[in-house]
Amino acid sequence: MRPYRRLFPAVRHRAGTLRRAAAGLAAAGLAAALLLAGCTAGPEGTAGQPSDAPRTIHLYGTDGTMQTAFAAGLADRTVLRGMKGTAPLTPLPAEFTNRLLEIDPDLTDFAYAGETYDAVVISALAAELAGTPEPEVVRDYITGVTASGVECTVVADCLDLARDGADLAYRGISLRRSGFTDLGEPATASYATLHFGADGVIDQAKTEFVGSGDPSRTTTAEAPEPGPRPTGPAFQIEPLTFGGLLPETGGLAFAYPPMIAGAELAIDDVNAAGGVFGVDVVWLEADTGTDPEIGRAALAELVEAGAHVMIGAAASGVTEAIMPDAVAAKRILFSPSNTAAALSAADHDGYYFRTAPSDVLQGEALADIVLRDGVAKLVIVARDDPYGRGLQGNTVDALQRFGVPASDIELLTYGLPEDENDPVPGLPDLVDRIVAAEPDGVLVIGFSEAAQLIERMIEAGLRPRG
Repeated sequence: MRPYRRLFPAVRHRAGTLRRAAAGLAAAGLAAALLLAGCTAGPEGTAGQPSDAPRTIHLYGTDGTMQTAFAAGLADRTVLRGMKGTAPLTPLPAEFTNRLLEIDPDLTDFAYAGETYDAVVISALAAELAGTPEPEVVRDYITGVTASGVECTVVADCLDLARDGADLAYRGISLRRSGFTDLGEPATASYATLHFGADGVIDQAKTEFVGSGDPSRTTTAEAPEPGPRPTGPAFQIEPLTFGGLLPETGGLAFAYPPMIAGAELAIDDVNAAGGVFGVDVVWLEADTGTDPEIGRAALAELVEAGAHVMIGAAASGVTEAIMPDAVAAKRILFSPSNTAAALSAADHDGYYFRTAPSDVLQGEALADIVLRDGVAKLVIVARDDPYGRGLQGNTVDALQRFGVPASDIELLTYGLPEDENDPVPGLPDLVDRIVAAEPDGVLVIGFSEAAQLIERMIEAGLRPRG
């Protein structure tokens, strides 16, 4: 039996600007792997109602929407044909994805499965080196096991090195080119450019990858000396206990299956290799509901149950809300999917880590796609939370570094529904503003609620270029 236990479920006059910037970018040879075709906009539609002459636009998404499972939230998933965007994603080995499918044969996406797997393994290696599961000690070893020393990629080999007290550099599924920075996050990342095909499913044949970041940012801080290994019979050794703070429900529920599959696979591999301190590690789980208050309650349940390392939260906004509680409880928060750049500077007293890269890097990847499409006027509409506002700002910063003036970019945000099935507040007015901007491209930064926005845009005459 697997050691898993669930606690509770729970303006137009600058039309040539972007094209000129795109030409300059191409001449510089940046991100050539993301070279994509452009198009011109079609006739303008009428705001708030279906149009007989829809305006054809480039529709872009981010890691919160560019998943096949997201399309399931639309009445007609085929309307996403031609939508493209980015997600932090490494080319996954077939052996890894096949093993995930053995855990969950119904998986349609693998987003953040590798990052979740790596978060669990890194934590296990750090605890083994520390000689204790106590978070106050383990936190000091996490960055070091990714930085320098003997490179290892197989969990069993890495655990053997840790048991010997060796200096090791874990290179796993998502963490390949470099280790963590001093901030406890990847120094480099891989991004995928994803495309929805005619059937409303991510077309894997069109997926392209590009690296980002700087390997030299990997920490050079000296790792602490290994701690003494626990001794005595197994029943007297406190096991390393993980607490899963993942979104089984709520706005990111569609991302839950690959993440929990990655966690389960990592737990299996660690325990098959002898566990930590010679005993099996334990997985407890509590649903965050993709909601800050539910997340705080979930964290409290896991702390009460004795979890040492929390894998999550998935949503940056939930992590922001629960971080003070985690620090007060002296528990490690290790997110596989937080991308909000602001979290890098959060006051977490060394208890926060992530295997997902900061959105500073994703903003650059998104800007590259937009520029190469030759979009003349871009609307960026984002959910009003740390993830949405942060990625919106990072994308604008990247565009402006490439020479795009602020007048060519319209920035909009929307409030979040209390429940994922509730209407997005002010949606009709929001769509009217998007249409009035006469965009050639619209970038939507959201979670499951973004399906409502996209459907309403299409009703108003803005159709993705298919």
